[in-house]
Amino acid sequence: MISAVGVTIGVAALIVVISVFNGFGSLVKSILINFDPHVTIHSEVQDGSELKTELYTFLSSREDISNYYAFVEGKVLLQNNQNYQAVSLKGIEEQDSSGDWGIKTSLLKGDIDFNASDATVPSLLVSQRMAIRLSASVGDTITVNSFENLQRMAIDFTAIPQTRRFIISGVFSTDNPDYDILFAYSPLASAQNTLNFGKKISGYEIRLDDINSSEQFKNDILADINNNTLRINTWYDLHKDLYNVMQIERWSAFLLLSLIIFVATFNILGSLTMSVIEKKRDIGVLRAMGIKINSIVKIFMFEGILIGFIGTFIGLFLGLLVCYLQIEFKFYALDPASYIIDAIPVRIEFLDVITVTAAALFLTFIASLYPAKRAAKINLIESIKYE
Repeated sequence: MISAVGVTIGVAALIVVISVFNGFGSLVKSILINFDPHVTIHSEVQDGSELKTELYTFLSSREDISNYYAFVEGKVLLQNNQNYQAVSLKGIEEQDSSGDWGIKTSLLKGDIDFNASDATVPSLLVSQRMAIRLSASVGDTITVNSFENLQRMAIDFTAIPQTRRFIISGVFSTDNPDYDILFAYSPLASAQNTLNFGKKISGYEIRLDDINSSEQFKNDILADINNNTLRINTWYDLHKDLYNVMQIERWSAFLLLSLIIFVATFNILGSLTMSVIEKKRDIGVLRAMGIKINSIVKIFMFEGILIGFIGTFIGLFLGLLVCYLQIEFKFYALDPASYIIDAIPVRIEFLDVITVTAAALFLTFIASLYPAKRAAKINLIESIKYE
């Protein structure tokens, strides 16, 4: 019973902790994926009609693309009265600015309104954090200066300032402080004028039908378009360090908590070894009656495996029960004012359940092997000579 309880605790703890790691990982991934493209193609030299045409032809021919658009990006300085904020201005195409992903899904107030091409003052989207820093709101007019223009003015005092005005048409929040402070959005043509790009673009952002095919899509581009000025990143590449850290934490937790099961298997090994010593005479009697050595081995193997089986599946049940209660009733709550979620997230994955179950049963099998082999080696004469 003690051995079975040890295995139960280890398996239940593993299921709960791994599911919590899965929950946080899924939450972070969903926040980033809802905003990030699946694949980003960026041109290092920003040239080109030839490269643009080649990319456009390739993207137009692919049936696995859900949506894509051209973009430009560059550093600018936003100014509202005496408030300044340095950001990356990102211009996106008007007809794609109202898709079902990206900036549209993160709007808090106002509208994108990029289709108003006849407007004398172009639209600009800023984050809620940025709006607070600028003391600006929807409908306010702010000035925008590109860093290239500011650098030119610093070097050449005769240069004419090229400050441009934008109207804040919307405020967004991505639940990602880095994005909220880093980016502001405008129509593609307006951003090209502000950044002095002319008709050039920085690249394309692509949304695929299946996110898992991003790496293959990246390889297809590299194979089809032989241009060393392209920089292609998948959704994983954009936050590779973050995803790697989450994976390391997840597997570290798995290995550390597996020690609980490992310790429980020592209990199995110890209890079965003591059982072999205690049943030494009984084993001798059975051998004298004609029981084969393999049958003796099977008896103790079965006992150890039965302990592991009972402990594993009771632990499995308890672990899944705790996860279900957290998902349904959120008994371990978080403060929504401090966090973007109201409870610790939990996500149960079938592969993790199978892995934990297999690991626990394998360890208990190994723990049963030594006592069973020891029972088989008991000398028949020595065990019954005093009977």
